[in-house]
Amino acid sequence: MVSVTYPGVYIQEIGSGVRTVSGVATSIAAFVGRALRGPVNEPVTCFSFGEFNRRFGGLWANGPLSYAVDDFYANGGGQAEIVRLFKPRAPNDDGIALLAIGALGLRASSPGIWGNALEGHVTHPVQTDPAGAEEAAKKYGLAVDDLFDLRIEDTATRTVETFLNLTVRSDGGARRFDRVLAAESSLVQCQRNADGSPKLGNKPAHDGRATASNGNDGDPLGEADYKGDGEKTGIHALRKADLFNLLCLPADERGGTMPKGVYEAAADLCRKERAVLIVDPPAAWEANPDKAIAAVKTAQLSDNRVLSLTNGDHAALFFPRLLRRDPMRGGQIDKFVPCGAVAGIIARTDVNRGVWKSPAGMAATISGAEGLTVPMTDEENGQLNPIGVNCLRSFPGTGLTVWGARTLRGADQLSDDYKYLAVRRLALFIEESLYRGTQWVVFEPNDEPLWAQIRLSVGTFMQRLFKQGAFQGASPRDAFFVKCDGGTTTQDDRNQGIVNIVVGFAPLLPAEFVVISIQQIRNAA
Repeated sequence: MVSVTYPGVYIQEIGSGVRTVSGVATSIAAFVGRALRGPVNEPVTCFSFGEFNRRFGGLWANGPLSYAVDDFYANGGGQAEIVRLFKPRAPNDDGIALLAIGALGLRASSPGIWGNALEGHVTHPVQTDPAGAEEAAKKYGLAVDDLFDLRIEDTATRTVETFLNLTVRSDGGARRFDRVLAAESSLVQCQRNADGSPKLGNKPAHDGRATASNGNDGDPLGEADYKGDGEKTGIHALRKADLFNLLCLPADERGGTMPKGVYEAAADLCRKERAVLIVDPPAAWEANPDKAIAAVKTAQLSDNRVLSLTNGDHAALFFPRLLRRDPMRGGQIDKFVPCGAVAGIIARTDVNRGVWKSPAGMAATISGAEGLTVPMTDEENGQLNPIGVNCLRSFPGTGLTVWGARTLRGADQLSDDYKYLAVRRLALFIEESLYRGTQWVVFEPNDEPLWAQIRLSVGTFMQRLFKQGAFQGASPRDAFFVKCDGGTTTQDDRNQGIVNIVVGFAPLLPAEFVVISIQQIRNAA
């Protein structure tokens, strides 16, 4: 309100009162498992395989996760959250390589054999640049003899880091070496005492050199390692990420099978985080390719079937595995899980068509693979589709293709609302977008002016999706509704500080079965 003090014209700006709901990302893929290097139990965002290579060491012959990430980017993936897990070989062995240059104690920045390739070299600036050393010492309030320079090289990748004018003095301020390494180095950190304090040591000797040792890649992961402690380790480390939409869990060993308990925990996490789990087929299904279809049916109809995941509507199973060349083994053909490739295809489909389009069909081709472990016919495909198994197929002229897009609640006999993957993911997209886009409502006066603003902002978002072709219906009235008024929010709700928003939409269902009827027109003359 303008405070009027003199006769004349006053101008004030008034906000429109319209809050825009923006759609969230739909195809951020999370990968959890072992890698060659990188932080442990911390989600790290990567936008390309080159970035994954720099941060996590790239392809690793003993790490199926690295191949899944490669498949993700090769098939159109854009953003991934990588969580590296590490299982120590012994209680006091953290797998981190140690490097001691005289009294200067360093450690590799993360566990792994990679750290054994680190070399360190200490020199003193007073030897190479006396005038510069005097100036630096004066600037930082130290003695010239307190300063040293450190050079670290990763001899495997030829990465070099150089740090000038460091000191081990506890009052060294900005140049205390442990602080500088923590802020600037991706290769090494200062060793720590038992209480966690930095092991500063004494001033390092002139021209000291050393090579790191004792780093290791840890032991293979077990079910408990994936599940974590329920807080922020294992798959639950993803709770630290702002958002992920797809979760990929390649088995820890080539040809291995992820324990069902891990998938159960992962599907529950996906339910809480509004994401979808991509399930890889058990290796046992493909033991005999000629009998694989029967094995899948038997497994899926048994009491221990993958289909029985409690949160199966937040998971989708793809079968069979892929055959692709392995650069780490001289280009030999080997079997690899399909989760990474499928996640990439989902990302590509979202960009080209939208989250409401099923990530399957002739456009959902698989790049980077040579074949499938179990080729199948239309009739065999027809046996698996009704029980919620999404098939990967090979078609002449098209190549390898995703030929199914149902959730693990997609069996015909279940008649689930979220039978189709596209419907499940569209609902999750709307839920997450509205959850983030209506945060402004909290603590606003709970009455009709607020309800009208909510209807306007949410309705505008849904209208935008309708125009993009996300819903059924010839008009917005047929496609969706938004309710927020005295009917949804009673006086008792208002007394408790609750405002209820009801949103409904008519999803597009995929045309799985296309029936074409052909009739001849005969000339009776």
